[in-house]
Amino acid sequence: MKIAMERILQWQLMPRLMMLAVTILTYQSVHWFMGLAEPTTQQAGLVSVCMGALTGCFAVWLGNEKTDRSVK
Repeated sequence: MKIAMERILQWQLMPRLMMLAVTILTYQSVHWFMGLAEPTTQQAGLVSVCMGALTGCFAVWLGNEKTDRSVK
């Protein structure tokens, strides 16, 4: 079990899966928004927050990847 956990941590599966999930959910929300006939400001705000969250996640992920590689 210890070897399996070390491999999971080494391959960084959780951060990659979380980034994939955020990307898919943001894509789905944008796709939903573009399909609306008359979107409201609340719906536009929701999509704006989703895009901001994706941008923040992506920036943190890239910053973390950069620091991880320089340590090794």
